[in-house]
Amino acid sequence: MPVPVLLVTGFLGAGKTTVVNHLLANAEGRRIAAIVNDFGAINIDAELLAGASDGVVSLSNGCICCSLEGDLLRTLSTLLRRDPRPDYIVIETSGVADPADIVRNLMDPVILREAPLETVLCVMDAATPPAALDDALQRSQLRVADIVALSKLDLADEGAGARMREAIRAQRVPAVIVDAKHGEIPSALLFPASDRTPAPREPGPKRPAEDRFETLSWSSDRPLSLPRLQQAIGRLAPKLARAKGLFEAVEQPGRQMVFQFAGGRATLAPGDPPAPGVPRSRIVFIAELGVLSKAELDALMDGCVASG
Repeated sequence: MPVPVLLVTGFLGAGKTTVVNHLLANAEGRRIAAIVNDFGAINIDAELLAGASDGVVSLSNGCICCSLEGDLLRTLSTLLRRDPRPDYIVIETSGVADPADIVRNLMDPVILREAPLETVLCVMDAATPPAALDDALQRSQLRVADIVALSKLDLADEGAGARMREAIRAQRVPAVIVDAKHGEIPSALLFPASDRTPAPREPGPKRPAEDRFETLSWSSDRPLSLPRLQQAIGRLAPKLARAKGLFEAVEQPGRQMVFQFAGGRATLAPGDPPAPGVPRSRIVFIAELGVLSKAELDALMDGCVASG
């Protein structure tokens, strides 16, 4: 029996991980396998999703989560050999990935027979300025979508959702547009009840790869000072597209904090106790090429390390 694939795309910080988290936590009896395709040397996304960053992690509701290491088709093949097989496979793309390339890979005849692409979901921050849709990558993410989910509506002003809907329709995107408060999307849209094999889709013309973003990773075996970190992020913010990580704060010893920066907003949330054998603090920073130097980043972040 073929295993349908849901492809989740969207720009940096749009809220893709929140959507995948919600799907895994509310599987409603479905065995969902989630493949996390993180952009960066430190696989923070897998840790946030499943509490571990290596291998396949089994969840108590029958779902599993794994990190994408190497070839996507090989990872899919591994999941399809599991017993029992998953009912659905969710692939979360990198925020800087052109989904047309991934769609093209999924049109491989062998994969199409075993794991057909059922739905493409594009997650978009409702507070995104409509002018941002002039960006070629964001247009590509929209154009392959069957469903566009507007996220972070609680953080945007009252008219943001309506403005974004109008801007998306102006792009002549045929997708269904839905609100995704706290990552929640009607499961009937994402997992249609059907035994049919989806027809191959045209991913569009292949464009030359363009390295637009770079990842700078920073880590330390010592805890950080929260006030110093706040000052450092304030200085880095104008240059950042995205940042995410885990760190131990000197003000709250013995546990990790989950740090996220997207759309100019930084958030902190309590995390699990630090795992043995890994740095206490590790953060991935994503910026456009040439905007942020490693020397500048290291100088600012090293200044956050607690003395003593």
